[in-house]
Amino acid sequence: MALKIVSTPEAPAAIGPYAQAVRAGNLLYTSGQIPLTAAGELVVGTIQEQTHQVLTNLKAVLAAEGAKFQDVIKTTVFLKDMNQFTEFNSVYAAYFGEHTPARSTVEVARLPKDVLVEIELIATISVETVRN
Repeated sequence: MALKIVSTPEAPAAIGPYAQAVRAGNLLYTSGQIPLTAAGELVVGTIQEQTHQVLTNLKAVLAAEGAKFQDVIKTTVFLKDMNQFTEFNSVYAAYFGEHTPARSTVEVARLPKDVLVEIELIATISVETVRN
């Protein structure tokens, strides 16, 4: 199976030797997104503000392959402070609506650029998009 490296200018460029996402058949695997704007500027602020930016980035990466949040089957969330889970979760829920993919959420000691949140996901790509 051929792998396709996915990249979009609508999300921040990778800050290391990795891709924004990789498509393998009908599955899309994103790298972890942190709260950087597409221009590479760090969003500092509350967990809610940072989570909005992270999900905006993931939305752009999904869209680059014709997918949306309803196509997500699994997310992995890294939080700097699990005490901010409720605030994080309110923003996360607004993006996913009634769709509830599988999710793991873990507290970590430190994230890149000392951000408060990082999220990666796996999504399915429609058969029509896979053919392209």
